[in-house]
Amino acid sequence: MRLLVIAARDEHRLLVRKHVEVEWPEAVVAEHALGVDPPLDPLFEANGFDAVVLIGAEPLEPLARLAEQFRERADFAPIVFIGLGGEGRGAPAARRGLEVLIGARIDRTALLDALSRGARDRRAAVAAQRARPDAEQRQRFGSALIRGHRCIRQLGSGGMCTIYLAESERAGRIVVLKVFSQVPDVSDRHVGFDRFIQEYEIVARLKHQNIVSIFDLGVADDHAYIAMEHFPAGDLRERLKEPIAPRAALDFLDQIASALEAIHSVGVLHRDLKPANIMLREDGSLCLIDFGLAKANEFAAELTGAREIFGTPYYMSPEQGHAEPVDERSDLYSLGVIFYEMLSGKKPFRGATAMEVIYKHKRVAPPPLPAGLERYEPLLARLLAKAPADRFADAQALRAAIAVLREEP
Repeated sequence: MRLLVIAARDEHRLLVRKHVEVEWPEAVVAEHALGVDPPLDPLFEANGFDAVVLIGAEPLEPLARLAEQFRERADFAPIVFIGLGGEGRGAPAARRGLEVLIGARIDRTALLDALSRGARDRRAAVAAQRARPDAEQRQRFGSALIRGHRCIRQLGSGGMCTIYLAESERAGRIVVLKVFSQVPDVSDRHVGFDRFIQEYEIVARLKHQNIVSIFDLGVADDHAYIAMEHFPAGDLRERLKEPIAPRAALDFLDQIASALEAIHSVGVLHRDLKPANIMLREDGSLCLIDFGLAKANEFAAELTGAREIFGTPYYMSPEQGHAEPVDERSDLYSLGVIFYEMLSGKKPFRGATAMEVIYKHKRVAPPPLPAGLERYEPLLARLLAKAPADRFADAQALRAAIAVLREEP
């Protein structure tokens, strides 16, 4: 039994959980806190659940509207609606796929019976889905058939993988699914694949509010895939199209530094820090993605032989742009470029070619910030120092400096 319990009050979700777990000790109960957790995606069909429980007290109209929205989705899981402490005014009308329980408290027997019926109906519906002509197509991502994931649409593609929006049964939510082009032969020293696996292994171990959540990794039809957190609010690149207040920019800087502190602590460098790799959650917080990878794109430059340049020249440290050894201070330089852009609305260095931008990072001082932002210049000067030794020693030192700056009037 896999259930999703949705309620605004913690005690309501706990009540349902206790009743369920007494009857079915092995049940998996996921919870969604209305008004606290991000709203469920409009494309969400609860594919990974046997039933969804909506529980609340009067007024019931908001919860009823949510139930009606769910029922409009053809393949949504069965719903058990529980209205507590009143006469059920505002509750939705019961019908197939939507059971309604009203009372001063939860009727345990009625709840368990409703959930059993819902799970039985869900199994029948899943069997019918699998018999439909389009059953496999719903789970096809390019040439890969990835069971347990419903394909919604393709989001983009790159040299290593194609990116899809999908619903994961295992995660019980909408995810971004990155499908690797292929699984190379074990004898093939495929650097891109190694970095793909490294991304999963590192992120999966790090539970940090400013680092992307990874839900699943697998191989299907000779394609590796990784299911990760979806960010409907977009990325920092889009956010930069509008002005960012200095205090907000400083807060963003601290959040990204916190993420870097976590990945650096396990010996991983990002190496491609840029606004497109910093995502926004709907609560306004930031989240770092794609670390440990070096993606080739139209702005990337490569050197032949053993040394390679990876990253985006606009945000590259001087040493990275010249294929010299890098450490965590290189990521801090890239973060400094992003901070400059957040404050000023423009990149510190531009050029007609990638090599011109790389040259400026190494040889040209960044332009001063606009008038009124002088208090941030000392922090930026250390972040954007040409020599790594002149920068902050690590992200922890940077965060300490940010804390001091925040306390200044």
